[in-house]
Amino acid sequence: MAQMYVDKMGIWGESEPGWRKSSLRQHKVWRPPTDVYETEGAVVVKVEIAGMAREDLTVSLEGRKLTIRGMRRDSAGKLGYQQMEIQYGYFETEVLVPRAIEEEGVEATYQEGFLSVRLPKAPARRVPVIDAEESV
Repeated sequence: MAQMYVDKMGIWGESEPGWRKSSLRQHKVWRPPTDVYETEGAVVVKVEIAGMAREDLTVSLEGRKLTIRGMRRDSAGKLGYQQMEIQYGYFETEVLVPRAIEEEGVEATYQEGFLSVRLPKAPARRVPVIDAEESV
């Protein structure tokens, strides 16, 4: 199955991979809080990543594995922190989508600090049952 990427809220194919895995391995990578839930017609993955720019987000779907990567930049720079709890730098979260989806309808939106990826459910497929004598 072809790999899809969503960046700047657009989708493109394998020829433009966005983030390279090798560049992520050189940095400490953190995992943002991630929720996965189902609605009547879709699986929704919601990631809490406030303070991001859309161009710093990459969403890829390969088979049933959804990967969200990006980088949150620290605008304050190198200061003498008294307390530091907010994570900056490269992040990544991976989700195994729990059911078949329709890749063509995947949508990603970033609003009020949350990235939501909506993956429409594929309709159930009927499998015909044949008589065992007919299959010989």
